[in-house]
Amino acid sequence: MNRELPEAQVASPCVSVCVIDPVSGLCAGCYRTLEEIAGWIDLSTAARRAIAGELAKRKALHGAGIEARVAAAGSGSLPTTEPGGRGR
Repeated sequence: MNRELPEAQVASPCVSVCVIDPVSGLCAGCYRTLEEIAGWIDLSTAARRAIAGELAKRKALHGAGIEARVAAAGSGSLPTTEPGGRGR
């Protein structure tokens, strides 16, 4: 049975690991963009579900790189890199 959740019950994918990866622009915890995170409360049910439906693909494409950068940073925050590979 496929039950639709009411709009107020579409859960946020946040896992309280809130670090934006400067390379991909995705959160290291939930794989949403900063714009998606900030606008989540105002999104329609359809928009929330569309984003949620993309998260596994984003993790598959970017997860290993994000995890490696977080691990390399050691402190849980990511290094900021300017275009051309020079750190800020």
